[in-house]
Amino acid sequence: MKCFNKITSLLLPVMTITLVAISSCKKFLDKAPLSNITPQDYLNDESQLAAYAIRQYQDPSDPGNSNNILPAISNYSFGTFGIDANTDNMSGMSMDNKYAPGLWLVGATGGDWSFSNIYNINYFLETVLPRWAAGQITGDADNIKHYIGEIYFLRAYEYFKKLQALGDFPIVRTTLTDNKDILTEESKRQPSTEVARFILSDLDSAIMLLKDVAPDGNKNRISKACAELIKSRVALYEGTWLKYFKGTAFVPNGPNWPGAGKDYNANYQFQSGSIDNEIQYFLGEAMSSAKLVADAVPLVQNTGIIQSPNNENPYFSMFGAVDMSGYSEVLLWQQYSKALGITHNVQVYEELGNDGVGTTRSMVESFLMANGLPIYASGSGYEGDDSIPSVRADRDDRLQLFLKQPGQVNVLLNTTADHATVIEPIPEIWVSSAESKYTTGYAIRKGLNYDGVHASNGNGYTGCIIFRATEAYLNYIEAEYEKNGTLDADARNYWTQIRSRAKVSTDIDKTVAATVMSKETGDWGAYSAGSLVSPTLYNIRRERRDELMAEGLRFMDLKRWRSLDQLITTPAHIEGFKLWGPMKNWYTSSELVYGAQNSNAVVSDPALSLYLRPYEILGNSTGYSGVKWTMAHYLNPIAAEHFTITSQNGELSTSTIYQNPGWSMKAGTGATN
Repeated sequence: MKCFNKITSLLLPVMTITLVAISSCKKFLDKAPLSNITPQDYLNDESQLAAYAIRQYQDPSDPGNSNNILPAISNYSFGTFGIDANTDNMSGMSMDNKYAPGLWLVGATGGDWSFSNIYNINYFLETVLPRWAAGQITGDADNIKHYIGEIYFLRAYEYFKKLQALGDFPIVRTTLTDNKDILTEESKRQPSTEVARFILSDLDSAIMLLKDVAPDGNKNRISKACAELIKSRVALYEGTWLKYFKGTAFVPNGPNWPGAGKDYNANYQFQSGSIDNEIQYFLGEAMSSAKLVADAVPLVQNTGIIQSPNNENPYFSMFGAVDMSGYSEVLLWQQYSKALGITHNVQVYEELGNDGVGTTRSMVESFLMANGLPIYASGSGYEGDDSIPSVRADRDDRLQLFLKQPGQVNVLLNTTADHATVIEPIPEIWVSSAESKYTTGYAIRKGLNYDGVHASNGNGYTGCIIFRATEAYLNYIEAEYEKNGTLDADARNYWTQIRSRAKVSTDIDKTVAATVMSKETGDWGAYSAGSLVSPTLYNIRRERRDELMAEGLRFMDLKRWRSLDQLITTPAHIEGFKLWGPMKNWYTSSELVYGAQNSNAVVSDPALSLYLRPYEILGNSTGYSGVKWTMAHYLNPIAAEHFTITSQNGELSTSTIYQNPGWSMKAGTGATN
């Protein structure tokens, strides 16, 4: 087998890539028979650049595929709303092995060490840039620049995924010839700080080239604000990662950093001179790019109502709209179409148990009262959690809007759709089917559309938000505080706008003063490196958590904050609603079977907790003794095959690449620490 098939998939044949792009975008291209089209005939005009670029976003036949560059919704899933499963925000029906040290194993093949998307992008750039410079591409000059900008953005986004998964990673700017020596040389891992700087450089190129409004005019294509937002995300990620992992093997030049064992990284020096300077650099970049978006994009209005046919709440509707283009803070969204057969099943799950993805007690308890006080504070007015109505009463409006309550109306139009659940039922905690399972008893309605036509099984066509400008507000607040230890006027302004929209008191200092960190330990984001953070920083993280609930960013945040160390010594117990209180009366005895040794058990034992524990129902469940962690799990392992094929004669010590901290090069082994 040729080495390109083994090493990285870097050398997919040019013709294959070209034809894939052409076949999905025929309307943009000349009608010459595919067999007659060569690379020389392609990527010569604006429409071809547009077609190639949009094809890199996602596979249109499988928009939820994990190999896609941008997130979207697959046909039968809870889509982006379910990405936060297996965090302290949301629970899946079974625990992820990353929370069971020893069960997450080094793979034999595949994994994150993959370059196929990067190859496709590099092929475009090395083909188009010389032609563009020579004036050989026909079409609107500004549109040509825009589509090149999209490609720079997509390479940056793909590399950011590699940075999060693996840390250090090869920086490959061109397609490579099928030569093992060349490929092995190019497999050398670059320090994570260099990868992050490379990503920011690509985003700077994108920002220079992209239009303020993408040519489609509908926010279905990347715009300049998208690049500014993601630049702030990447810079904040790297700045906080370096800050909280400083002094560990997870940062360049840290003790036992595996990169130091390779000659090519042995004498690495930070571009800014020190890790502290790097932290300041990245946090400063996060602030400046976030501010560009936050100052330019207003928040959507929240009317505070659970809407009716004649009284819409724009903030609520934004997350489940068919057409999201009119909502100011939506920067990029995926459009679906029943006519084209590009549909999903999200609304079926919105009207029931969220496809078995339950919202946790920790998530629900993180929301403040409307008066700005934590639920435990004296005078907060918290009514307790004996019922879902009491949990929601007088709380942050985001909880009131998005936490489901039995008896609520889910469908206002087309109520007879085949899978419509018109009235919200008692949470079906005892069932085994993901379609109707309420894993924690708590479920969300964020993303709900009140038109039952979308609940026809697998035929929903509501949109999917990919990037939302509110993240930039949050990125600035956090970066400014992490960098300077203060809240400047801009940070306070952005924070005030977010809280005002959530109909929470805008007296931030009152909230901070009332925060008792020893009472916030159910929130993993209350920790960094095993210690509780300050009340101010915690409330910044709390705001981010609550505003971005079910938007797929929680695990990224927990990793960069180093917010899982405490689970190494003290396992956490994922909990849902207070089943063993008055709400138990919703159920019959046959629906509340429990007992660790009872194979028919469907709920957790009240002797463990008054709250439903989804991972602690059966005594042989992976998570029965709690959710645990080990340091190695902050980065993914590289599969064993990649060390073999970049080594000399199979001697792993000669490989040009190195394994991540705490993992071995041997397939089937778990982390060592």
